[in-house]
Amino acid sequence: MTPLHPSPEQFRLEEVLAAFGHPVRAAIVRALAPGEEMFCGAIVPGVPKSTLTNHWRVLRESGVIYQRPSGRKLYITLRRGDLDARFPGLLDLVLSDESFGQAT
Repeated sequence: MTPLHPSPEQFRLEEVLAAFGHPVRAAIVRALAPGEEMFCGAIVPGVPKSTLTNHWRVLRESGVIYQRPSGRKLYITLRRGDLDARFPGLLDLVLSDESFGQAT
């Protein structure tokens, strides 16, 4: 089953900001910021798979990440280009906050 991904025109600012607003999702975004595709199990170790499933859904449905299944693994990339095209400067602004994605 291939997950559904919204087109950039379907991104809604409030959904993207809500996706950024949770500490685990913020840590995921920060981990993906360098642009490398990562295996979902390697991004935030120590977080239960059942918890991550919900975070992946929120990030995917808001347009923040792209998921690519490969066999039994799921690979994740940040949709930086799409986010920058839809909301210029937003991702850079969020990532420039040194507390973004850090445990409180």
